[in-house]
Amino acid sequence: MTTLAQEQQGQVVAARRRWSPARRRENFYGYLFLTPWLLGFFGLFVGPGLASLYLSFTKYDVLTAPQWIGVDNYVRMFTRDDLFWPSLWRTFYFAGVGVPLGVIGSMILAILLNMKIRGVAFYRTLYFMPSLVPLVASVVLWKWLLDTDFGVVNQLLREMGVSNPPGWFSDRRWAIPSLISLRLWAGIGGTQMIIFLAGLQGIPDSLYDAASIDGANALQRIRHVTIPLLTPTIFFNTVLGIIGALQTFAAAFVATEGGPGFATWFLALHIWKHAFDYWNMGYAAALAWFFAIVIVALTIIQMNLSKRWVFYYGE
Repeated sequence: MTTLAQEQQGQVVAARRRWSPARRRENFYGYLFLTPWLLGFFGLFVGPGLASLYLSFTKYDVLTAPQWIGVDNYVRMFTRDDLFWPSLWRTFYFAGVGVPLGVIGSMILAILLNMKIRGVAFYRTLYFMPSLVPLVASVVLWKWLLDTDFGVVNQLLREMGVSNPPGWFSDRRWAIPSLISLRLWAGIGGTQMIIFLAGLQGIPDSLYDAASIDGANALQRIRHVTIPLLTPTIFFNTVLGIIGALQTFAAAFVATEGGPGFATWFLALHIWKHAFDYWNMGYAAALAWFFAIVIVALTIIQMNLSKRWVFYYGE
């Protein structure tokens, strides 16, 4: 009985503290400082998202009121849009090639820059600098470097004996590889590398010492110690890399505007064209919602597959 009375008394005291003037004042200021974020979240994300979901079932050109047409936009997307499936395929091709190369390249670079050598801070800064260049400026630079007639790259190839160098951005076969090379140049030494460096510095030195005592060389330590303990970081960078690559738009828009011959007509560019060139907002909203569902589904699949290969140290 004494224990029960003490528990009840403790609950009464906790309730009084919860509704005390000091606690109410603290809660008031907490919600007050949270209000700008809530306004932005509901006003700039939830509200427009729900509005676009409604518009995806309408015919809407901005100038006139939306007309409800049901699932016709989605039927058109899958059956009557000749550019939809090719643009989706190009988007997956760009992400499927660029993301693995970017993740592997960033990891290798991070391992090299994690070595205890003189001037490592300078090298880290040097490799990080391309990621600071604005995307439009990067595209302009690479269009100059890869110019078919006057570009530095083709000039070097001609001097090396290549009589007919690639057309790069002006060639259907090389347009997407050119964009991938641009992405790798700007991204390998950027945020992904920094995240890998953070993951590497979180690996205990004692594990490397134990592997060395067991006779493991440098490559064996990387294979059996570094990579297993980096799997959470690899997974994190892969998820973010796929989401970012699937949404690629600006590079293709500035470099080729979807050309040559729709070679770089990605799904994000397809959505933009219907929304702001053709003023077909209803159909663009349907495309955007389908694209969002695809990205969410891929993320969920990756989360489920990660249970098979991601190792969390300490669990």
